Amino acid sequence: MKIHLFHMKIFEELSDGFLILIEMKGKEAVVKFNPVTKNLEFLNLGIVTDILKRNELQFRKVLHIKNPATYHSGFELDFSITDGKNVEEFNDLSKILALNNRKQPSSIEVIKEGLPGIHELWIDGSYMEKKGKGGCAVIIKDPSGNYKLETFTTNARSSSLTELLAAIKGLELLKNIEKIRIVTDSQYVRKGLTEWIINWKLNDWHTANGEKVKNIDHWKKFDSLASERYIEFKYVKAHSQQFENTMADLYARDMAEK
Repeated sequence: MKIHLFHMKIFEELSDGFLILIEMKGKEAVVKFNPVTKNLEFLNLGIVTDILKRNELQFRKVLHIKNPATYHSGFELDFSITDGKNVEEFNDLSKILALNNRKQPSSIEVIKEGLPGIHELWIDGSYMEKKGKGGCAVIIKDPSGNYKLETFTTNARSSSLTELLAAIKGLELLKNIEKIRIVTDSQYVRKGLTEWIINWKLNDWHTANGEKVKNIDHWKKFDSLASERYIEFKYVKAHSQQFENTMADLYARDMAEK
């Protein structure tokens, strides 16, 4: 699937929405969008319009994720669209997202079953607000079925960040392993490298609302550790009595409570 890069600029505010110019390699499209009603109109024909229309769900996500209060004339944003991406499949938590950084350009695909015989990282993080600290747990399962546990405390002040720190630690522990499956109950970890980071990079680590991305240094480290690797992201529902996930949760909580 080919990734297209676009630049958008809001250039006029109307009574019923905003006029937005979308540029791609010297080609242009103009759309009208109302951030309150979510009404979207394509106002001209051409290759850019064609790409946006056939990937409308992705384009709408870019427009919808932006807070309506941040829409104003002059706002600019870079964004990407993966041509032909099945958004419903990517959002299906029963599927695995496979990030392949072993060749350039990198690719991301949805698969039903992961590769056999690869290392697994079962990760979890916990933040205890009353204690002002967090705990992380990483369970490594090698292809032979052997387990190794790593736990640590952290001053991270959010559950999301503790989850990210656990994932980073896992990749560090397996620094010489090329193919890894990360099993997590965190959408923050699962979608960060497979969906969000490309647009963060395009906008100098700013969100669609123009705000600095949280935990930038950690995301940069996670991205760097994933370089030249094949990494699968498998989602597991929290507290679903799945053995490794349950154990990771218990150890992370224990570390946070110490």
